[in-house]
Amino acid sequence: MSTIAVVGLGAMGRAIARNLLAAGHEVTVWNRSPEPVEELVRAGALAAISPAQAFQTGVVFSVLANDAAVTDVLLDADALMSAPHGAVHVNLATVSTDLARRATGLHAEYGVGYIAAPVFGRVPVAEAGKLNILAAGPETLIDQVQPFFDVIGSRTWRLGDAPEQANIAKILGNYLIACALQSIGEAVSLAEAAGVDPEQLTGLLTSTLFPGVVYSSYGPLIATRTYQPAGLTTRMGRKDLHLALDAAAKHDQSLPFGEILRQVFDQAITTGHADDDWAAIAELRPRT
Repeated sequence: MSTIAVVGLGAMGRAIARNLLAAGHEVTVWNRSPEPVEELVRAGALAAISPAQAFQTGVVFSVLANDAAVTDVLLDADALMSAPHGAVHVNLATVSTDLARRATGLHAEYGVGYIAAPVFGRVPVAEAGKLNILAAGPETLIDQVQPFFDVIGSRTWRLGDAPEQANIAKILGNYLIACALQSIGEAVSLAEAAGVDPEQLTGLLTSTLFPGVVYSSYGPLIATRTYQPAGLTTRMGRKDLHLALDAAAKHDQSLPFGEILRQVFDQAITTGHADDDWAAIAELRPRT
């Protein structure tokens, strides 16, 4: 049995913590709101009173929403100063490459190892322990936490020594999902206008030309306009799109379709889809 902490207990964090508990690890948990902590304590976890106390376990997996949450909760001198020698922080959040570089430097100042390990997979995939883990950081540190990755994921993709390499890969993956959502929405809209059953169309296409997980997962949601419960919300999807656009600008690259998607996401937010699944952008069309 090993000790580990999970900081951030949204749907993904809870699923990850539960799988680590089921594998026999001693799991300490922390969250801003108490209800998820109480739920996991009933399942056998230990409660930390602060992120600093969570670091006492030696290994921390954080599953927080964005750059601001990571900065506020974990890029804090008190938390990092309290970490024992050899502690490792694994950041599973989708964050900017700027945040990844800043976090790497700050952790090094306090002698804490830092790994970026964002994941591909919706909540049911996390619950099944089948996430794809995009890991980047020092090889020896990834080796150290690989047994935990083996519990929560089906495969670990090692993408380099610099943590931001994992973050850019995750950002680009989410960017391509957003592109697919828009294209599926356009196809479904035209099918409906032409009198074709959109469910039959998406069933056909995902069984033949587009059998991948994105089309097979989101096609039926768009065809039936099922946007609740949300896996990733439209608000969070817009955040991830902006991460891609910002990264492109920093590397003197352009994402022309991304600029169209910015308009679609902004329109979706203002028309009431902020907390729907981001597949709801299929309801919108960019203004021309």
